[in-house]
Amino acid sequence: MKHCGTVLIESPRLILRRFVIDDAPAAFRNWESDPRVTQFLRWQTYTDPDAARQILQDWIDRYADPSFYQWAIVPKSLGEPIGTISVVGMNERTDTVHIGYCIGSRWWGQGYTTEAFSAIIPVLFEQVGAQRIESQHDPDNPASGAVMRKCGLAYEGTLRRADWSNRGIVDACMYALLAEDYYHTNPMP
Repeated sequence: MKHCGTVLIESPRLILRRFVIDDAPAAFRNWESDPRVTQFLRWQTYTDPDAARQILQDWIDRYADPSFYQWAIVPKSLGEPIGTISVVGMNERTDTVHIGYCIGSRWWGQGYTTEAFSAIIPVLFEQVGAQRIESQHDPDNPASGAVMRKCGLAYEGTLRRADWSNRGIVDACMYALLAEDYYHTNPMP
């Protein structure tokens, strides 16, 4: 793959950008301290704003690596991040990227996560050269699967007891979009 790092992306309602340290209060307030958000994730709900600052500083430091992709999801109408979308896993041998995302519960059901995911797909296929974009969700979190389907990912099956989260060992519903399918519906000029 030809890594380009976390590039600025604009969609109709969103700016997807790199985090800056001044985002720490919003990150803590808008999603990191929300137990509804972390229920299906691997990291614990933050109770200390300093933890938000520390994770953001880690991400900021990692932006020097062109294979690091971590976007702040910023609605243009709000001007501060309400969540994040990132490449949480990568296989260079198969040119596969695995996407993870979370958004504050106040913004669930408004299409922001779908819009963010849809916006990074062209970058990952057209600029980075990924051949497979995949993601997975806990079967008890069907809204996450709806995001994947709306973004064109196809359901490939459920891996039994193949993942873990704050709920313990869980099943994982796997979805993917292949470059050949993407280019079939989005031909290059």
